[in-house]
Amino acid sequence: MESLDEIDRAILDLLQTDGRLTGAEVGRRVGLSQPAASARIQRLEKSGTITGYRAVVEPASVGLNIHAVVRLRTTHAQLPQALALATRIPEVVTTLRVTGEDCLLFDVHCPHAGRLEQVVDSLARYGPVNTSLVLRSYPPKPLPTE
Repeated sequence: MESLDEIDRAILDLLQTDGRLTGAEVGRRVGLSQPAASARIQRLEKSGTITGYRAVVEPASVGLNIHAVVRLRTTHAQLPQALALATRIPEVVTTLRVTGEDCLLFDVHCPHAGRLEQVVDSLARYGPVNTSLVLRSYPPKPLPTE
């Protein structure tokens, strides 16, 4: 991919903060016409720099009252099966492969403690797990574009 210039970076900063901005509004804020801004946004999408747009949902508003981080230590041989299982568990919303003592980190949202227990027990088939309840989440910051 060709390198990003200052205007591309400004567009990324804007869209990370508000993905619903129109091409005209993005253009106004970065000093481009609407067609020029829209063309840059399309190029950033086609190149894979912008991978999508989404609504951010408050988990408790849809009945997911328990938020936990589950860490799994497994073997290299069992890693594919653990990853496959995580994709089938709807409450696992993020999976990260990490370095250190643990191999995988799962961000889990459950409706109640009993369901969290089931998720943890399912993952524990592949090795020791460590579960931490999340007391509070803070809004993610936009990725730095510099």
